[in-house]
Amino acid sequence: MKSILIVEDDPFVIDIYQKKLKATGFSVDIALNGEEAFKKLEEKKPDLLILDLVLPSLDGWELLGKIRKDEKLKDLKIVILSNLAQKVDVEKSLEFGIIKYFIKAHFTPSQVVKEIEKILK
Repeated sequence: MKSILIVEDDPFVIDIYQKKLKATGFSVDIALNGEEAFKKLEEKKPDLLILDLVLPSLDGWELLGKIRKDEKLKDLKIVILSNLAQKVDVEKSLEFGIIKYFIKAHFTPSQVVKEIEKILK
C-alpha cells in the first residue's frame, strides 16, 4: 500500500482528501504545519507528499528547502496543492523539483486523486 503525507492546515480540505485517498487504497497521514511534517518525514518517508504552501510555523517553501537539503528526503515525490495561483509561485515550486502543482480552485479532489494515482503507479 502506497503511503501519502498530506501537509495542510484546513480541516475541510484534510477531510476531503483523506477520505478520497483512503477510498482509493492509499495509506494517509496528516501534518498540520511544516514543522510537524518534517518530524514525520524524518521518522518515515512516504511515497508521496501533498503540500500546501501557506502553513503556520514553517511554510511550504521553507519545508521544501529543508526536504531538498536532506540526504534521505531529497528525492521525495512532492505535489503542491495550494491556493497560490501566481505564475511566479508555480515556477518557484518547479525549481524544487515538484512533480505537479494543483491550484485548489482549478481541480476537484477527484481530479487530484486521479493524477496522484498516475504518479504512484
